[in-house]
Amino acid sequence: MKNIAILGSTGSIGRSSLEVIKNLPDQFCVTYLTANKNIDLLQEQIAQFHPRGVVVLDSCNASVLRKVLDRGTEVLSGEEGLSEIVGRADVDIVISSLVGFAGLNPTIEAVKHKKTVALANKETLVVAGQLITSLVKEYGVRLIPIDSEHSAILQCLVGEESSHISKLILTASGGPFLNRPLRDFDTITVEEALNHPNWSMGKKITIDSATLMNKGLEVIEAHWLFDLPPDRIEVVIHPQSIIHSMVEFIDGSLKAQMGLPDMKIPIQYALTYPARLPMNGKRVDFPKLSSLTFIEPDRKKFRCLQIAFDALSLGGTTPAAMNAANEVAVEAFLGRKISFKRIPELIDKAVASHKRVVLPELGDIVEADASTRKYVHSLL
Repeated sequence: MKNIAILGSTGSIGRSSLEVIKNLPDQFCVTYLTANKNIDLLQEQIAQFHPRGVVVLDSCNASVLRKVLDRGTEVLSGEEGLSEIVGRADVDIVISSLVGFAGLNPTIEAVKHKKTVALANKETLVVAGQLITSLVKEYGVRLIPIDSEHSAILQCLVGEESSHISKLILTASGGPFLNRPLRDFDTITVEEALNHPNWSMGKKITIDSATLMNKGLEVIEAHWLFDLPPDRIEVVIHPQSIIHSMVEFIDGSLKAQMGLPDMKIPIQYALTYPARLPMNGKRVDFPKLSSLTFIEPDRKKFRCLQIAFDALSLGGTTPAAMNAANEVAVEAFLGRKISFKRIPELIDKAVASHKRVVLPELGDIVEADASTRKYVHSLL
């Protein structure tokens, strides 16, 4: 029996993780849940899974929750609460699924306390990949990706030598605007951008998928997870989202991991790795698949993908600045303050103005994040 803390239990990955855990009651026990503001859903999760404690990032909502819960459930608040629970002895696995830069510090704390980390917060490796991978080696812990693309690569590499890898091929659905001309991007509405053709996800990641920034973040994450340079990581558009990613080997052969677009599959694999356990659900029905198609991404149309490749090549604090700019720009778009087309424009300006620290420590990364957010807000 493994004890699990879920950082971000009310989000899309958190909810799917709880579904996986519910179906494997002899394997996993939920000891801690965390949320930002959605305490109504958190209360439902507490009633169903009976965790020993919860963390609410918003202190006012934490106070409200303390008044309505019985004393059997501990309620902590803020970033201090997150750092506290990931270090406790009654936690074996930390599912890191907070959105954005907020996931960095608790993930670092989990690694330092030698917890297995099931990572769904890709921004952690984007902004601090060198730091995180160094800590993972230093503390001898497992960092297992939950993202479907990185899970696919991990599965393809089982039994393979790293020296045999030629390149990684990340697949992308192309999002809702794959066939929309760039000249019409100014008219894109929030509702259209949130209407992803294949995946059901949170708002921020859904917008990132529409701009292809999500794939850019995954390229940077893949670089750190699998220790390959940017020129050996490719992106291909695969609208059906059946092949989740591929690995090409030095002899020219390829391995692809396939399945229906269901996040519960990579979540369960991360929790049970390297074992596999049964899971109920739909399966791929190959005779019903009319085709599997692949398209080279248009990096002029989806400028964010090229920005991410460039940021990875520059390295240092550049990816942290890029990520911060993207988070502010996406929030502004969701708030209907800017057009969809302005998202990459703001990120470009922020990256161009950023003064890179080549070998950053944590303080440099935090400063890059804060100063870039301030700069983008000034542009708004």
